Amino acid sequence: MTKKLLTRSEVNVLDTWDLNPLFTSDEEFEIALKEVSQLALDIESTYKDHLDTPDSINACLDQFKVLMEKAYRVATYASLYVSEDQTNSTNVQRQMKVGQAMSVFGSKVSFISSQISQADPEVLVLAKAQSAENAHYLEEILREKPYMLHPEVESVLSSLSPVLGAPYQIYNRAKLADMDFGTFSAHDKEHPLSFVLFENEWEFETDTETRRAAFEAFSKKLKQYQHTISAAYQTQIQKEKIMASLRGFESVIDSLLFDQEVDQNLYNRQIDVIMEKLAPHMRKYAKLLQRIHNLDRMTFADLKLAVDPDFEPEITIEQSKEYILEGLSVLGSEYTDMVKRAYDERWIDFVQNIGKSTGAFCSSPYGIHPFILISWTERMRECFVLAHELGHAGHFFMAQQAQNILNTRPSLYFIEAPSTMNEMLMANHLMKTSQDPRMKRWVLSTMISRTYYHNFVTHLLEAAYQREVYRIIDQGGSVVASTLSKIKKDVLTKFWGDTVEIIDGSELTWMRQPHYYMGLYPYTYSAGLTVATEVSRRLLEDPSAIEDWKNVLRAGGTKSPVELAQMAKVDITTDQPLLNTIKHIGDMIDQIIELTDQIEEA
Repeated sequence: MTKKLLTRSEVNVLDTWDLNPLFTSDEEFEIALKEVSQLALDIESTYKDHLDTPDSINACLDQFKVLMEKAYRVATYASLYVSEDQTNSTNVQRQMKVGQAMSVFGSKVSFISSQISQADPEVLVLAKAQSAENAHYLEEILREKPYMLHPEVESVLSSLSPVLGAPYQIYNRAKLADMDFGTFSAHDKEHPLSFVLFENEWEFETDTETRRAAFEAFSKKLKQYQHTISAAYQTQIQKEKIMASLRGFESVIDSLLFDQEVDQNLYNRQIDVIMEKLAPHMRKYAKLLQRIHNLDRMTFADLKLAVDPDFEPEITIEQSKEYILEGLSVLGSEYTDMVKRAYDERWIDFVQNIGKSTGAFCSSPYGIHPFILISWTERMRECFVLAHELGHAGHFFMAQQAQNILNTRPSLYFIEAPSTMNEMLMANHLMKTSQDPRMKRWVLSTMISRTYYHNFVTHLLEAAYQREVYRIIDQGGSVVASTLSKIKKDVLTKFWGDTVEIIDGSELTWMRQPHYYMGLYPYTYSAGLTVATEVSRRLLEDPSAIEDWKNVLRAGGTKSPVELAQMAKVDITTDQPLLNTIKHIGDMIDQIIELTDQIEEA
């Protein structure tokens, strides 16, 4: 594996994404940006203060859909270039320019929802009857009506969007552009260190001295920025509190859950049940890792170790295509054709380079096709990560074919179900096609260490931490770096008990994830995986579940999370799906232990 991080200009262009389908040049992009601004002006001059008839309302929304498609295309172009290299000043300046333009156009059209909500109820009934395309969006406006501010206030807030979004930008600049991790020493040798290298390689390093030295050096650098990052985060959550109060919500949590179309019962259940019921299973798993790797003690820096690191094969990008196509073939030819296109048409950015965003994500601009960012490490586990992002791609690809731009995006609560569903399908396929105990153990342990650990542990513990932070803010308090670190350490200690030593630096985990700048996002990973686990189990017994699932994907944002889950025959209004999923995790851990015993005795 390579440890030297290349610049963007040094990487193989064939392993990068092709952004030409968005715009073939910056000149074309600039023209589109001007078109967006002009269309926003046209909509404002034509329809502001005139949304009082069914015809005017629907005509306005039809033009608004055209504007949104163009605007998302422009915004995606700018954001993807920044994601591939945040050290490139041209990329950063382009994104800043788009942000400013978007705030202007946003303020120009912010009157639409607020003035429609003030229309005569009979007019809205007729408008919905007149246009099936716009009916759902009109229903959403009515749902939001009690929390809307005066149209002029909404316009001002929209124009301030670049400023209101600054905390996230500051966090990313500090994390990806300013933090220079340099090198660290282990076994009398110097090793390169960065966010990407730590999270993609050093966390999984089997040599204990090297892994723990990397963690210590990584944490030391994070700590130097704790006050800057905490200030950015404090600004973010105070902004959310102010906005919640302005709109009449009782709490920040209520405000953020409103957009997700769920209540606190679903939110709190997800956190409380997992914190209590999953912890014993994961502690058992941590003890297994300690046993396999013969560790003197089990620390937080050791939790990403693989059960069988020597078994995981290296895999090329081209080889991954065959594995993923086979694993997802159960979803049908329409779906696998989309996967083939993703590889062949360079929808995916595989390379590792300086300044590239960490982790993986999928961006799906309406009317083009999805774009996926991943940092390929030549390890088999990346197939699961890529299958996950292709789950997002497949979701929006199918939703966009069935829905207009205003109806494609589902609630954040449900957003991770299609992605984690693909990981389950990959695991089911690999378990069926191999009788080798080591292969079976690798598949199961990959599902635990990557899919379930990432979603049911890492992100769930983020959610438990996040909830405590918002409770402080709702009570009129504020948070500083020391407070955030204490909350994080308390959450980690509660979950892991005395099984895992929460060493210095563990408490700084709150500095590593961008999700805290995206509302109540972290808990939705476990929510989505709960649905995915239930559906994937059903697929093993009932082939008709496939069509049900495709219908869920096509529904996009036209249904609530509860309704979408019901379409897949899952009732998330009860504890049962969550308890079933936790039991499934426990059963897999027991299988891993049994297979380990067999392998060691052989």
